[in-house]
Amino acid sequence: MNIQWYPGHMTKTRRQIEADLGLVDMVVEIIDARIPISSRNPDIDAMVGAKPRLIVLNRADQADPAANQLWAKAFQAKGFAVLETDAKTGKGIEKFSAASRQLLSEQIQRWKAKGLVGRPVRAMVVGVPNVGKSTFINQVAKRKSAKAADRPGVTRGKQWVTVDQGLSLLDTPGILWPKFEDEQVGLHLAYTGAVKDDVMDVETLACRLMDDLAARYPQALRERYKLDIPEKEPGQDDVAYGYELLQAGARKRGFLISGGEADTERMSRILLDELRGGKLGRFTLEWPEGTP
Repeated sequence: MNIQWYPGHMTKTRRQIEADLGLVDMVVEIIDARIPISSRNPDIDAMVGAKPRLIVLNRADQADPAANQLWAKAFQAKGFAVLETDAKTGKGIEKFSAASRQLLSEQIQRWKAKGLVGRPVRAMVVGVPNVGKSTFINQVAKRKSAKAADRPGVTRGKQWVTVDQGLSLLDTPGILWPKFEDEQVGLHLAYTGAVKDDVMDVETLACRLMDDLAARYPQALRERYKLDIPEKEPGQDDVAYGYELLQAGARKRGFLISGGEADTERMSRILLDELRGGKLGRFTLEWPEGTP
């Protein structure tokens, strides 16, 4: 599957992020804890440079707990601060302000030495589409919708959100990158909804997802869809194997069309909806290098 999706406004967003970095003290990068590699824009590291970074492992409640711990250690080893959250319910959000100030503790001490007592921390929030960035900001700000506000010296229309007297957030649109070098990255983004379903064949996507889940989380398929997971035959195509499971799932759910044929299109949409809704349990599709 060749998944490519790069609307024109993404180029504008990149330029905007690069231009606005000088306005902030730190960058908050929201990623999906289930796919920590695929949900990170590889261009962000180069764009942000040495600016202090807080990695937010969002949807951590839907990810494998063991993987969350390993990813936290992996990012901390790179010098990043890490926070696990579930933006939908607000879990972990209460630790955000303290984590931000801890990350910038030395900078804050320098401000105090210069007499800048009470100078607010300004943080830019970045992330690819559908990682929960807007929900995260609204939870941090404790409001239902983030309101734009003009600031002196700031171009009209920038999305500044005041959390409290000591913290302000600069929102940015979600940004992908022009080309997915690894097909698996595109698939993982598609599984979780970061890439719109209408730009690909949903049944093929669901077949690949069935194959991936059968390899790492077969118990989830057994429990949710009452499936027997057959051994994958040597050399069997991933899509063909996934299609067998998709057909079996459709039959178990009673999704049939004329002639008693399994309605695999309906099953495909159900599979993707339930995975995105957390109904398949906790899973992580990408683990740090060196782990099984």
